[in-house]
Amino acid sequence: MRILVVNPNTTASMTAKIGAAARRVASSGTEIVAVNPASGPASIEGYYDEALSLAGLLEVIRTTPDFDAVVIACFDDTGLDAARCLTDKPVIGIGEAAYHFASMIANKFSVVTTLARSVPALEHNLHKYGLITRVARVRSSDVAVLELEHPGSDACARISAEIGRAVAEDLCEAVVLGCAGMADLAETLATEHGLPVLDGVTCAIGLAEAMAKLGLKTSRLGGYAPPPLHKLA
Repeated sequence: MRILVVNPNTTASMTAKIGAAARRVASSGTEIVAVNPASGPASIEGYYDEALSLAGLLEVIRTTPDFDAVVIACFDDTGLDAARCLTDKPVIGIGEAAYHFASMIANKFSVVTTLARSVPALEHNLHKYGLITRVARVRSSDVAVLELEHPGSDACARISAEIGRAVAEDLCEAVVLGCAGMADLAETLATEHGLPVLDGVTCAIGLAEAMAKLGLKTSRLGGYAPPPLHKLA
């Protein structure tokens, strides 16, 4: 099995971290191909960055051959619906995957993301996925995405502090980490706080493998119908 994991931003160190997290949980026969576009924003923090990243993201999916599933490794689920128009293979957003997994292991979960400007997009997605009643709160840790790439930053401590507030104030039973750049923090934070802490990258890999194994394909009817050929030229 071959899973294409696309980081829609252009920060190669984050792509490497995402790829490592994916390989840790992938089955032995699964090849993880972790890539990012050549052009676009260095990080995705809100609606504007998301729009800037779409062309590069879709070009990577369109021009990469021979994959069994795609994982979009941005917690905003950037370009998810458009990507599903490009292939009948399963396309999984890490936000959607983490939300669904959290809803099956906890009555209420909170989301701890990066900057406050990202919160409305995540709330919008939770409404779209029909899971807004399962989330206690979407919280900002006030950590910029690229801070997660600096080993000397206090980003992990600030995220941990926000998880502590979520447990105390939201009475949540699980926490979803709201950024692909947090993929390496989940296990440590779960141990520290004594509750499930979910990383969307690993959730999406598990879901992508299961869907591909079952032979499930994206519908080509209605909204996910492929675009006309002249629009792909």
